[in-house]
Amino acid sequence: MRLLVDTHVMLWWMHGDDRLSERAQSLLRNGDNELLWSLASSWEIAVKLSIGKLEFERPLHRFFADLATEQGVAMLPIEHRHCTLLSKLPLHHRDPFDRMLVVQAQEAGVPLLSADPKLHAYDVDVLW
Repeated sequence: MRLLVDTHVMLWWMHGDDRLSERAQSLLRNGDNELLWSLASSWEIAVKLSIGKLEFERPLHRFFADLATEQGVAMLPIEHRHCTLLSKLPLHHRDPFDRMLVVQAQEAGVPLLSADPKLHAYDVDVLW
């Protein structure tokens, strides 16, 4: 199964955080699944680091490199079509990064792996 991984889920997984649900852990560990990482999540992490809402033990460029090499995650770019769809997305959730993830999951036809209950307001399959 292909699935788009929300920012907090990947951070929790890579840091061994116990907030990950059993289902999320199973989906992330299943080698048959293709995990997708949005450029929106990379952007979100960079913003949170710059304003002091997040700290990393390793350099950010190393984290991004490890996503592909250690976690086998496929990168999902932000395209103009995503921005066009985003402009039409109902404002159920105000977080711009999560809204982009919703649009990308919808457009790719994949579920979104997230613990955020606000995402259930959208026409997207949210797994947790």
